[in-house]
Amino acid sequence: MTFQELGLNSDLVKAVTDLGFENPTPIQEQTIALLAKEKTDLVALAQTGTGKTAAFGLPMLNSIDCNDKSVQALILAPTRELCVQITNDIKNYGKYLKGFGVTAIYGGARIDGQIKDIKRGVQVVAATPGRLIDMIERRVINLNTVKIVVLDEADEMLNMGFKDDLDIILKETPGEKNTWLFSATMPKEVERIARNYMNKPAELSTGKKNEGADNLEHIYYVVSPRDRYSALKRIADFYPEIFGIVFCRTKAETQEVADYLIKDGYSADALHGDLSQSQRDFVMKRFRSKTLQMLVATDVAARGLDVNNVTHVINYNLPEDVENYTHRTGRTARAGKSGIAIAIITPKDSGKIKDIERIIKKKFEKKDVPNGLDVCEKQLFNLVTKLHNVEVKDAEIESFLPAIYEELKDLSKEELIKRFISEEFNRFHEYYDNAPDLNIVKGAVDGAFGNSRTTRFFVNMGALDGFNINSLKDFLADAAKLQQRMVFNVDVKSSFSFFETESKLVDTFLALNSQDLEFNNRKIALEVSNRKMKEGGRSGDGERRSGGGGGGGGYRGGERREGGGGFRGGEKREGGFKRPRSTGASEKTGGFTREKSFSRGGEKPGSDKKKTFGKSRF
Repeated sequence: MTFQELGLNSDLVKAVTDLGFENPTPIQEQTIALLAKEKTDLVALAQTGTGKTAAFGLPMLNSIDCNDKSVQALILAPTRELCVQITNDIKNYGKYLKGFGVTAIYGGARIDGQIKDIKRGVQVVAATPGRLIDMIERRVINLNTVKIVVLDEADEMLNMGFKDDLDIILKETPGEKNTWLFSATMPKEVERIARNYMNKPAELSTGKKNEGADNLEHIYYVVSPRDRYSALKRIADFYPEIFGIVFCRTKAETQEVADYLIKDGYSADALHGDLSQSQRDFVMKRFRSKTLQMLVATDVAARGLDVNNVTHVINYNLPEDVENYTHRTGRTARAGKSGIAIAIITPKDSGKIKDIERIIKKKFEKKDVPNGLDVCEKQLFNLVTKLHNVEVKDAEIESFLPAIYEELKDLSKEELIKRFISEEFNRFHEYYDNAPDLNIVKGAVDGAFGNSRTTRFFVNMGALDGFNINSLKDFLADAAKLQQRMVFNVDVKSSFSFFETESKLVDTFLALNSQDLEFNNRKIALEVSNRKMKEGGRSGDGERRSGGGGGGGGYRGGERREGGGGFRGGEKREGGFKRPRSTGASEKTGGFTREKSFSRGGEKPGSDKKKTFGKSRF
């Protein structure tokens, strides 16, 4: 069936054709066919990405009178982004309607410009509830002439606490009107609105309540909490062409994860409620143009992100309300395209996975976090594919070719391919060589974290000795003659520290105890830690820290006890000496030269050095 056969006027059909729409989606076909012929209330249940805006926008425009400048249709949306997106879509649908006007009313933007638009006269208003109530209280807008009210993403508006606002707004509209409610899920509060404000609504659905899209693959990875960020990076590297959204629970976490991704060389940015409207618009412009590969967002900020061709949705944390999983994953697999939804969980989240499976009526596939070899293979063949498909600009390169042919004449085709690929491959192979396994082994316990493939160590040096995360990592790696990436999850306390390494290297680090390794005349002691220590406390097996600057009486927390010569914070104490602090990227640290460290795959977020992989990084 075509849009013309659904009963739309020729101006709307022409606009839809200009947009490249040939045939309506199932929800569009059902909705337009009903509303173009019949004035009725409607409850429509459809997943995000199925074309809901056209489903209510086209029959709405089909019924308005463009000669009447009063507000005839009101669309309520939960977020600024969705409000703006709906307005732009409605403008495109109505571009051939003479005298037609639509405006957006939302917070975060200047209200005077929005007031001018209303006073100038528009037939359709798209609004967020808070700003619309402000307009009502200022007596700027009159809703007495409204004939159609659309509640888009009604479930999300209720989740965001707009219940009372919706009650206020709907009471301002005439009793004789049509209310169209569109929702991806159907919680009890949405059903309450249908009962209280709708008159025998027709019901349409393109799927079962709360059910996920059929063309969406659901995957989850189980990691320790400390490895969540490392797993995110590993997943991003495993999908070189990723164009996705990473969902976090809080604004603070969203900004933190985005900052770490940017620092580690990924094309990413944050979207959350603390950003100004101009900042949000700038981030979204970059994401829509694919300047960004990953958008890190909160649930609220990402509502209404109508962005084409999102390949992945990554749940950095599962949502508190499992029904929100449906909304998150609706950002991909839109308009019939496929997508991948990924959840990074810890063992305690396993029950939530089963709850979500029950709600969306889909099964998750548990997968292992890709190891270094998996990532290298994926990146290598991505590079080969890009090489095969690269556009050759013959005219521009022609003048350089004779010299290039001369330089490479002694190499065969096979040798040229190997060398070209190795130029790129060697960099990420070295980077991922010996990358730690991030997967939790069921039933394997190493005391503190439940993963037998990594082991946690205690070392009797800390911030009072002048160490920070990177300098201690360098110091230990140099002492053990290992790459810095083999020392990860470093946690520096004031007088001692913890770090992790692969379990196969336990003997290597314990062997340092027999080498009389010293720093500033103090012997370094390492031991396997079976439990966390309290600041200023004793080591895992209860031994007192040894060493010190003076006779007798070991010290805790770097502070002098009974004996002489102890010190704290690197400052001179009674009869002691001033300890030099080690700072700067090229200082000597206890006989070892520091270099800027870089670790990936098992490190804490925020390393010092970047590599570029794939489109933006390899």
